[in-house]
Amino acid sequence: MFKRLLRILALITVALTITPAWADDYTNTIKVFKKAGASGKFFNNAYGYAVFPTIGKAGVGVGGAYGKGRVYQKGKYVGDTSMTQLSIGFQLGGEGFSQIVFFEDERAFKEFTSGNFEFGADASAVAITAAAGAKANTAGSSASASAGKNDATTVGKYHKGMATFTVVKGGLMYEATIGGQKFSFQAL
Repeated sequence: MFKRLLRILALITVALTITPAWADDYTNTIKVFKKAGASGKFFNNAYGYAVFPTIGKAGVGVGGAYGKGRVYQKGKYVGDTSMTQLSIGFQLGGEGFSQIVFFEDERAFKEFTSGNFEFGADASAVAITAAAGAKANTAGSSASASAGKNDATTVGKYHKGMATFTVVKGGLMYEATIGGQKFSFQAL
């Protein structure tokens, strides 16, 4: 039974990330975050950022997420990144979302691009969604209230040199989980 649930989880995750991330997907995702309140202001002063056009997430008891992205340093594309997430706890469903991680300074950028970086229990993300919501887990906590991805408003701040924002693209996910995100980086 457990193996069957894991196979279903894998299929849902693959289905949510099946769309290839073309250059326009990155440009469009960056535009969404630039228009979304506080996340847009981070582009003015951030040393760099990592952007993920689509991360697929699914769970039935055990959950996972995966997405590919690009890393920018002072606005210049410098490498590729991927994100994996494992979570355990009450969860059911699947969703797709976009994510951006801003680096406040060179130290934070180097920490992220050192090869493998992991967000621990004290990380948090601000969710930019079309509805009000809140969540808390070891990957962090978030709260949001906005009208939609093209006119969303957000508030956020750096924590240990990084700030993370997400935009839900679709799906439905119920969760009360423990988990974290792990990132890899490959320079051009």
